[in-house]
Amino acid sequence: MFTIKKEFHFSASHQLDMLPDDHQCARLHGHNYIVEIVLRSNEVDEYGFVVDYGDLKPLKRYIDENLDHRHLNDVFDFHTSAENIARHLYKWCKQQWSETYMVRVSETPKTWAEYCE
Repeated sequence: MFTIKKEFHFSASHQLDMLPDDHQCARLHGHNYIVEIVLRSNEVDEYGFVVDYGDLKPLKRYIDENLDHRHLNDVFDFHTSAENIARHLYKWCKQQWSETYMVRVSETPKTWAEYCE
């Protein structure tokens, strides 16, 4: 099994307003997010790639145009937890690249949420 990974970054605000008022994430706040896409395949193409890293530019464009320097509560119609963002990005990526295996989203250097099917 071949596995490749690529990392993307964006900054955005969000608020998990369904949480109790005294929960730190209920307040408006922001993160420097890291998104990691993981692709897997049993085979590589004629160039030796699972997917050419350059072919992942649409994900960068999607992130830059839709998520970077945005208030994520205005972008999504779901609770903007890292887990839900990871699921959303996984489904978007899976439509682009069938080799998509997992998407990871980090809000802080010590925390990650992953989604895969």
